[in-house]
Amino acid sequence: MSSEREATRRDFLEGIGLGAARRMAMPGDASTRSYERLFPPSGPRLILMDQPPNLETQPCPPVASDVERAALGYNALARLAAGRVEAFAACAAYLRSLGLSAPEVIAFDADAGLAVLEDLGDDLFARLIENGADEKPLYDNAADVLARLHLESPPAVLNAGGATWPLLDYDTLALTTASDIFVEWWPKWDRAVTPSSEATAEWRALWAPIAARGAAGASVFCHRDFHAENLIWLPDRQGPARTGLLDFQDAVRAHPAWDLSMLLHDARRDVSAAREAAVLDRYFAARPDLDRDGFMADFHALGALNIVRILGIFARLIARDGKPRYQAFMPRLWLYLDRCLEEPAPPGLAAWLRRHLRRAAA
Repeated sequence: MSSEREATRRDFLEGIGLGAARRMAMPGDASTRSYERLFPPSGPRLILMDQPPNLETQPCPPVASDVERAALGYNALARLAAGRVEAFAACAAYLRSLGLSAPEVIAFDADAGLAVLEDLGDDLFARLIENGADEKPLYDNAADVLARLHLESPPAVLNAGGATWPLLDYDTLALTTASDIFVEWWPKWDRAVTPSSEATAEWRALWAPIAARGAAGASVFCHRDFHAENLIWLPDRQGPARTGLLDFQDAVRAHPAWDLSMLLHDARRDVSAAREAAVLDRYFAARPDLDRDGFMADFHALGALNIVRILGIFARLIARDGKPRYQAFMPRLWLYLDRCLEEPAPPGLAAWLRRHLRRAAA
């Protein structure tokens, strides 16, 4: 941390009356954000979120063309928020308006890239399950959160404390970018894999109808990173509010199957086929209006797209960023992909993967 950045943090905390708070660094993640836990002399502990605005390429302007998005870079193509603090604040306000447990944003400075948040604690679903907790009530409640969220038609623009943020569609270009990241970065990690231009063109043609289905079904607020490392158990609260939500600043309007895939195809922990089935049963029970067969076809197709996207991101983290720990998650993702490609399987994808990849590379 530069002395200049530290001075910015101190000035921000002084300005909101937290200059005397004791600060403790928290573990980081794969993003450019960092966090500290704050212990004020009085009152509850809090979280300082730090996202320097200049560390990311620009987010997507709402009216940008495909060409303009490509010129702006990956965040605009994928419709990521570029870590913008105002995106987090606006999304948190919307989630809280539905009675869900996003952290209260105590104060934020969008230009500085700093925010102070309610501290929801340390009881991440993943850690609780590792320590022997029964996963069933946790996953049941996560299903209830998504069912609650998906009953609403979200606004085009989210608002919080004077900040606004557009809730953009997870559109065809963003979904195509998601599948393209695999063919771009997997060969840079496993150099024995060298798909030809014809194979790459076939890959894109296979995903095109799936991306179109995902874009056509974009209708709900999509957390986009909804998995056991970003969910906190809050047993003293009621109903879906018992699940605390983190890391939702990249939210988009998307197909409701997307967040279910994030939950059930979790790169960092095994989610059994039985648990997947139970969560889906609970979700469908809360949404009897859905065509289950059609939804499941989309769940498998978009789930497969989501998995290859994550594999591509992990390959990039290893090959470009020198983070080899992400290789340990790859075999689990391949098993989830096998599950998605069973039935009803998106046609042609399994055959392409057999022809052009070495599964041993995972």
